[in-house]
Amino acid sequence: MPGTGVPPTSDEEVLDVTTRRVDVTDAATDLLRSLRETHGKPLMFHQSGGCCDGSAPMCYTQGFFLTGASDVHLGDLDVGASDVDPEGLVPVWISREQFRYWSHTHITIDVVPGRGAGFSLEGPTGHRFIIRSRVFTEEETAALAPVA
Repeated sequence: MPGTGVPPTSDEEVLDVTTRRVDVTDAATDLLRSLRETHGKPLMFHQSGGCCDGSAPMCYTQGFFLTGASDVHLGDLDVGASDVDPEGLVPVWISREQFRYWSHTHITIDVVPGRGAGFSLEGPTGHRFIIRSRVFTEEETAALAPVA
């Protein structure tokens, strides 16, 4: 078992010790599933870093917003597979510059009533995605995987 010096006896006993940088609430998962079905494509997030939308998480269909070397992949949200999205994963990206400020922070994507930001897909739904954040503990920081 992890931390005991005794090796695990089965695959079920192997624990993932990597800290997740991003998670999603059940309410946000429900809205993501609805948006995916409405738009007929897999989705992605890019954590906005400024101007008009402040630091709102922006939801797009995959391929609409292009990421590159100036972006960091924070992780994937598992919203469940569907016909249009067999993997059911929503990648979450942030600009490398913005990541410098958020690297010590766990992000949870949530949804509240209100108008969505800019070109984010939830705009017409009467809801908006928000982030809830907290600073990683020392233990979580030690277990963070490096980002590319």
